[in-house]
Amino acid sequence: MPAIVPTPARSAATGSTEPTVRRGRRATPYVLLLPGLAWLGVFFVIPLFSLFATSLQSPLGNSPDDGYYFAWDFSNYATAFQSYGEQFVRSFVYAGTATVLALVLAYPLAYYIALRAGRWRGLLLVLVVAPFFASFLIRTMAWRTILADEGMVVSFLNALHLLPQDRILNTSIAVVTGLTYNFLPFMILPLYASLEKLDPRLVEAGQDLYAGPFTTFRKVTLPLSMPGVVAGTLLTFIPAAGDYINARLLGSTQDRMIGNVIDSQFIIVRNYPVASALSFILMASILLLVFLYIRRSGTEDLV
Repeated sequence: MPAIVPTPARSAATGSTEPTVRRGRRATPYVLLLPGLAWLGVFFVIPLFSLFATSLQSPLGNSPDDGYYFAWDFSNYATAFQSYGEQFVRSFVYAGTATVLALVLAYPLAYYIALRAGRWRGLLLVLVVAPFFASFLIRTMAWRTILADEGMVVSFLNALHLLPQDRILNTSIAVVTGLTYNFLPFMILPLYASLEKLDPRLVEAGQDLYAGPFTTFRKVTLPLSMPGVVAGTLLTFIPAAGDYINARLLGSTQDRMIGNVIDSQFIIVRNYPVASALSFILMASILLLVFLYIRRSGTEDLV
């Protein structure tokens, strides 16, 4: 009986199909990334270059109506930093204080929801997210009523002689309070997500090794929840540093943050190059602080 030899056409077809399939599988992730990359390019990269180009412009005349032209004018950055350095420092101080307060308030709540709430966990999470159903502006306006001079909060604190100025509204205390409240959910949710993954057997192991509650928390719970701490502090600090609504509605002219300066330079003064330079300095400063913070916290995998 003659031997059966496979035809060359079939083997060639089989050989050419497998590399094609492999190439298609390798290309699939990049194809799926295209919509996201296009979105970032159109709504982030292009506006970023436009902002940078605007920051290097010079005025054509003495009035903003005369327009601006591109002139590689880096003096806008020196002017922005020298004129508004105080607002930069105040923004970072207010945002840092609000971040620390939010962490102190959010950690026990997130710990309880993740490990102790039981069947009430879903309800508590809904209550955490519930403020987002009202707009940011309305929530901040509500604090004007809560912290009003004739309100219950101020009257109670004045009765205890705890307010140095006998008021809260139009002070730095009101601004930090508003920042803490408005960005508190951004701290709670990452902490909850991190603590929910905590293995209770690790805590029990620490107790079996005669560690007290504080030592167990410091050596076991806190290190394991550090990704949530880092994510929560970044999600709170970054938007708080650039916020201007709380300073405008709850603070005085002495409490202006860098967001208020950028807003006035863009909308009122129409000094677009200086406003763009301020925006770039703010972004660069926050990026540097975030990089140093992540390196210091030992969670480089979050970058």
